[in-house]
Parts: sequence; C-alpha cells; structure tokens
Amino acid sequence: MRSNSIRLGVIGAGNMGEAILRGYLTSGYASGEKTAVFDLDTEKCRALERDLGVSVASSLGTLIDESDLLLIAVKPNICAHLFEEQFDRFANKAIVSIAAGWGGERLKSALPATTRVMRVMPNTPAMIGEGMIVFESGDTLTAEERAFSETLFGSVGDVISVEPKLMDAVTAVSGSGPAYVYLFIEALADGGVKAGLPRPIALKLAAQTVKGSAMMVSETGVHPGELKDRVCSPGGTTIEAVAVLEQKGLRGAVIAAVDACREKSEKMSK
Repeated sequence: MRSNSIRLGVIGAGNMGEAILRGYLTSGYASGEKTAVFDLDTEKCRALERDLGVSVASSLGTLIDESDLLLIAVKPNICAHLFEEQFDRFANKAIVSIAAGWGGERLKSALPATTRVMRVMPNTPAMIGEGMIVFESGDTLTAEERAFSETLFGSVGDVISVEPKLMDAVTAVSGSGPAYVYLFIEALADGGVKAGLPRPIALKLAAQTVKGSAMMVSETGVHPGELKDRVCSPGGTTIEAVAVLEQKGLRGAVIAAVDACREKSEKMSK
C-alpha cells in the first residue's frame, strides 16, 4: 500500500487532534477525501468537515472499519476503555497513539496481536506548526505506514525518533517543556512591568526575545552557554542579571523540575 493511498482515521478532535489534522490537510500533502474523524463533540467534527473537507464518521466502529491507519488523539484515561470496547475491530489496523503514558509495549498488550502500533509524543506548539514530535522506536508499522506518519507529523513540526527507554525523559523536556518556557516568558514580562514597561510591550519583548534566542540556538548550532557569554560584557548589566539567576538557583530548579516530571511520567506509564 502506497503511503498516499492510506485512509486516515482520527479518533478525537481535541486541540492536538485538530492541530495535526489542520497541519496535514493545509500543507498540501493530502486532501480530506481520504481522511475521516470521530469525536463525541459533533459540532467540532462538523467544523472540521466544513473547513478541511474531512469525512465525519457516523460511529466509532465505522471509522475504525473504514480506515487503514488510526490516530488515537483521546485523553489517556479513555484509551483502556476504547481499546477494550473496539478490540476486535483494531485487528490488522495500524495504530499511532499520542496518548501520554501509553508506550509501545502497553499499546501492544491492550490490542490484538495483529495490530501494528507506534507511540508518538508531540507538544502544544504543533498547534501553530512549530511542534517537536518524537517517535518511539521499535514500532511495528510497515515502511509505508511509517513514511505516512512522518509526513503527517512533519506537517506540524520537527520529527525525531528515540528509544522507548527515553520517552519519559522526552515527556519531561519537550512534552512538558512549553509550560516551563511560558512560565519564564511570564516572569520576564512581569520583570519588565516592575521596571516600568506597559504590560503589552513587556510581553511582546519577552516572547520575541525567547523566540529569537531559541532560533539562534537551533539555526547557528552554537552552544547556548557560548551564546550567553557573548551577551555578557565584563562588568556589564547582563552578567549582573545572570549572577542573580545563578544565585537564586534557576539552573538547578529547571533540572529538578525536569527530573520530577520524568518520574511522574514513569509512574503514569505503569
């Protein structure tokens, strides 16, 4: 089966499911005629049908039966019931799940032996096409299905693959990482307001500074420590601020937060 002939079925039209659908179908890679969606929120489904030309399945069973590859985009606590209720229908299907805590082995144990599975960890910037998407290696998809998945997720961000044992760390860095960055942007803007800036200006300065700094790291390939040093003049204002951040333990707090998130992810996966 060629990847461009694969019929995609999306179970769940929440924020992430919708973002992936919109990115994929507005990127020029595919049209909505080979894509279907099912969600209990019928209004959301009808909006996707109107905007993207996707089909709205009349039932969950119909969606599964008429799809080759299924994107599981529902809340993690719904997955067990979903897989149990539709167990037989998932036989010989390809399943790509973005549900947190559902690794490849857990998916395999909950589905028929003939189901081909892959776990994927996206993050919320995928909603604007700037996501970091991580595939768990060791998947059982065919080469065509994996190529299709790379195209699907590549439409909303960068895609890499890591070993299963690293997925909890991935969750802690890129999966949850946007929240840490939002917190920093908010704090930076608050500092600007304290210094006398109007809040809209402070927020714009903070957000654009973080965006530009991130692009400097990714596009130049220069280590962030070196880039930081380039901004810090001897005896200047920036090194004064950096010294305070070090004294207050910013670096250690971030590392500890990532570690706590990883531990929580490990517990949720069991």
